[in-house]
Formats: sequence, C-alpha cells, structure tokens
Amino acid sequence: MTWAAFSFWFMLIHTAAYMLAGALALATFSKDVYEGRGRILDYQRDTSVEEERAHISRWLFPAQFLRGLLMSVVLYPVLAGLGELSFLSRFGFFAGLAFVFTHIACASPCSDNIEGAVYMKPGYFDRTAFWKFQLEMMIYSVLLAAAAAQFLF
Repeated sequence: MTWAAFSFWFMLIHTAAYMLAGALALATFSKDVYEGRGRILDYQRDTSVEEERAHISRWLFPAQFLRGLLMSVVLYPVLAGLGELSFLSRFGFFAGLAFVFTHIACASPCSDNIEGAVYMKPGYFDRTAFWKFQLEMMIYSVLLAAAAAQFLF
C-alpha cells in the first residue's frame, strides 16, 4: 500500500471510530458532559445550543480528517514493520497508540488525562468526566485498532 493510500484509509478509519465512539458515548453515558447548562465541562461548546452545535458540525469532519492525516504521517517510518506483525500485535500497537499517546498520556492538560489531573484546578478537573472519557476513549481505541490492524495490512 502506498503512503497516500495508507493515509487516506487511516483518516477514514480514525474518523469513523471517533464518530462511532462519540455517538455511543453521547447516547448512553456522556450527555451530561456535552449538553445543557449543568454539563460537567462547561468550558466546552454546548451541543444543545444551536449556534454552538452548528460550529461543531461545521468543523468536526475537517478536524478529524486532519487529525487522521497527521497521525498517519507519523506512522510512515514503521509501516513496513507493522505489516510483518500478527493481527494481535498490530491491534495492541494501534490500541496503545490511540489510548496512551493521543489520550491519557497527552501533554496538553485536559480533564481526561494525567496532565489535567496535575495542572487543572479542581473545578475544571472533574472525576466523573475523567472516567466517562476513559470509557469513550477505550471504545475509540478498540474500534480504531481493530479496523486499522485488519484493513491496513
């Protein structure tokens, strides 16, 4: 597979996994994170407000395609080696990459990662949101890893 084809398919896989995990989380356990006046993370846009939801809708896909492209390009040096691994090894690699590097160990302090636990004020670092995000990101990581490990090699 060419690098361009890898990036194209990785962008699609990332975006689909991201959207599925987010939709599942929003429908089942995270509505209070994203919607309403009493939402847990009030510094984020409120998806129940039409203007704010419109902004999210306008930029969601372009942002995810860009994220997928950037993540895919970083993988170019290891593509040959990944192709030689078993499905389970590739799955573990992608799941770890998605969960650890893009989420829990991310260097930007957020209410869902280690840096946030260290740097954010208690009013902004919410334990409930932290655990809800862990579940959402586990779903994303498993979906991304399964699809990438199966279809990109």
